Amino acid sequence: MDAGGPSQHDRKGLAAAFGAYIIWGFLPLYLILVQTVPAFEFVGWRIIWTLPLCLLIALFRKQGGELRAALGNRRTVGWLALSASLIAVNWVVYVWAIQTGEVYAASLGYYINPLVNVLLGTALLGERLTRPQWLAVGIAAVGVSLLAAGAVTTLWISLTLALTFGTYGLIRKRVVVGSVPGLTIESLLLLLPSIGVVWYYAQTQGSSYAVSTELSLSIMLGGVLTAVPLLMFAIAARKLPYSMLGFIQFLAPSIVFILGLTVFDKPLHPAEIACFACIWLAAAIFVWDLVARSRKQAARQVFPPR
Repeated sequence: MDAGGPSQHDRKGLAAAFGAYIIWGFLPLYLILVQTVPAFEFVGWRIIWTLPLCLLIALFRKQGGELRAALGNRRTVGWLALSASLIAVNWVVYVWAIQTGEVYAASLGYYINPLVNVLLGTALLGERLTRPQWLAVGIAAVGVSLLAAGAVTTLWISLTLALTFGTYGLIRKRVVVGSVPGLTIESLLLLLPSIGVVWYYAQTQGSSYAVSTELSLSIMLGGVLTAVPLLMFAIAARKLPYSMLGFIQFLAPSIVFILGLTVFDKPLHPAEIACFACIWLAAAIFVWDLVARSRKQAARQVFPPR
């Protein structure tokens, strides 16, 4: 990577990235609790309950001034409006996919996403990969291709998830705004459409929020499970190279794949087994290269060249 770019060894960024992707990996288990809620209505409630949580965090961290400054910048608000639209589409497609049993299609989307990250990072951010890292990218691409070949009818789900989230992350990396103010503004921009959506369902099908106390509390929990990993992701996106962030993301769809096999009782086909093998081989090469480079860097600091 470029010497002046984000560090591959930023501990806070790495911790945030792993935290976000672990939460997202296990998110299908939560979605079982709200599987009776239509995808559009559920995403509306997610946004409605995310906003007050973000405002409380901003207040606790005394980021009111930063929030007002961002709201006063038209360019920043414009980019956040685009990122908010992308993440809303991503949420709707993902929730719908899980609810309709397309667990592997959703997982494939987030296997493709790291390749999108690498493409965006190298093409638009000037990030550079080492030869072992390019080898890892190639192996991962082969694995994803094997899986995609057997999922043509649901490939639109995978591509939509990969492209919307990849572009969302790129915008959040480039926009100069903190993670909490940024997510707060995104939620604020989506608030009126979300209120319109939940009102529509309340008038036509009856509000899912009024079905039972248990379901209402589960819907409210969606605000926490939306805000926390997105805040972690925003931190990681600012502190880590985008290409590296993409490879850490393989953790989330791998968890979803395992859940699909165990909890959702979905059959695992040969193409999916081959994809797993390629993905984990690629991840191992990528991690090995990072560790090797880290040790060389540490050795140079201890024994600097004369």
